[in-house]
Order: sequence, then structure tokens, then C-alpha cells
Amino acid sequence: MALFFDAAWFDARLADKGLDRNALAACAGLERSELHRLFIHERAPTAPELNAFAELLGADIMEVSLRCGVANPEAEPVADPAARIENMEARLDEIEAWLAALEAGKKKRA
Repeated sequence: MALFFDAAWFDARLADKGLDRNALAACAGLERSELHRLFIHERAPTAPELNAFAELLGADIMEVSLRCGVANPEAEPVADPAARIENMEARLDEIEAWLAALEAGKKKRA
């Protein structure tokens, strides 16, 4: 699946609010030429730019990310980010304990 910047979607949302691309550039602190680079997919937007676009348009950040071509609509959603972080932290604790035991074993042999 090709990801692309959906300029028509942005233009329609801006028009609904009586705004234009200049407003979109200004809200993100961009020069109009930099915004154009996003529209032609010459560069990817930054996280702060995505947030600014979402706020200006009153749109969901995921929708804006998809329309900017930086998110994959077919990606598996993270069911519970907090649980995933806890699992990663527990795994890191296990790795740190293993490393500590390894280091302790090296010191005994030395």
C-alpha cells in the first residue's frame, strides 16, 4: 500500500473552516514552501506539525497522520499501551538481572 499526502482532504477541511493552506502553514510554524514540500510528499511532517494540523482542523491525530501519509491504516493497533510498556519494563528487569548475574560470575573467576 502506498502512503501519500492527501492534499484534497486537507484542502476540504480547511475550506470547511474558511481557511487556506497559509493558515495550515502558520499553525505549524512553517513557511509556505515547507508546507508545499509536505503536500508533494518531499518530506514527512514532524510530530509537532501533525499535532498542530489536528488542532487547527479539529481532527483526530490518527486521521491527520493517515492523511499525511505517515501512518499505515492496516497496522495492528496497540490494544493496551500501558500493559505493553509494563511488559517491556518487566523484560528489561529480567535482562538486567541476567546481566548482573553474568557480571558477578565473571568477577568470581577473576
